[in-house]
Amino acid sequence: MSTSRATICVIAAATLWGCISLFTRALNTAGLDSVQITAIRMTVGAVGLGLLLLFTDREKFRIRLRDLWMFFGTGIVSLTLFNLCYFTMVQHSEPSIAVVLLYTSPVFVMLMSALFFKERITPRKLVALALTMAGCVLVAGVLGGSAQLTPLLLLIGIASGFFYATYSIFGTVALRRYHPLTMAFYTFVMAAACSLALSDCGQIVSTLAANTNNACWYALGIGILCTLLPYILYNQGLKHLEPSRAGILATAEPVVGSLIGIFVFGDSTGVLKLVGMALILTSVVVLSLPESTMKRQSR
Repeated sequence: MSTSRATICVIAAATLWGCISLFTRALNTAGLDSVQITAIRMTVGAVGLGLLLLFTDREKFRIRLRDLWMFFGTGIVSLTLFNLCYFTMVQHSEPSIAVVLLYTSPVFVMLMSALFFKERITPRKLVALALTMAGCVLVAGVLGGSAQLTPLLLLIGIASGFFYATYSIFGTVALRRYHPLTMAFYTFVMAAACSLALSDCGQIVSTLAANTNNACWYALGIGILCTLLPYILYNQGLKHLEPSRAGILATAEPVVGSLIGIFVFGDSTGVLKLVGMALILTSVVVLSLPESTMKRQSR
């Protein structure tokens, strides 16, 4: 796969992740909390991908037991712990603050990539990273806010960004040995098992059985459109891109989420939010351009 196609895969994944509010709000209204919604996402993703592999390519189920740590990393350390920290921030602080702290993740990806993979931190990446961080702050509407964070909440918020970033690191290692579909399947299985253990499974079953507010359809939607497909696309792109680059490209997600909030749910907007979205999109464009193009423009 070419770099341009890998870039498209990551941006497409971020776009689908950005649509998640369409499903989470409906499931919240049906009576499910954030941890239960996470359990539904991962369970539907695991079952859906498992059925796909069962009927198309059973060889992709094969892994070595000594490699389970990779999927423990992507499924539990990355997805489950990230969700727990992020949902705690949303519950006890302003959602906008939670979003900004979550999107410190590109910083962690860049630093860990340099440490573990000897990836170069180029001026181009630093510019894109600066644009991304500034854009996320503006999109979240933090400037001018009056919210106060306790040291513990600040630590939890930064932890959400750190755990979110570890997916790119664990994923890069796993993709050197396994197909993106294999990685996605075992990631979902690990995350589903952990999140189900932390959830009130009885309430999940009763809510879906009653199909309150079409909960079953929204559960399938969040599991397939916002979990299964985007993680397959992201894994495919991550296999052919540097982790830091993929991490910054994925910050197209808050732009999509903000647009849905504005046009679907009537969220407030303003000049600063629009400027922030423009900055994030600019960072994506900077990283999407081929190196040869950047070199010609700098001459």
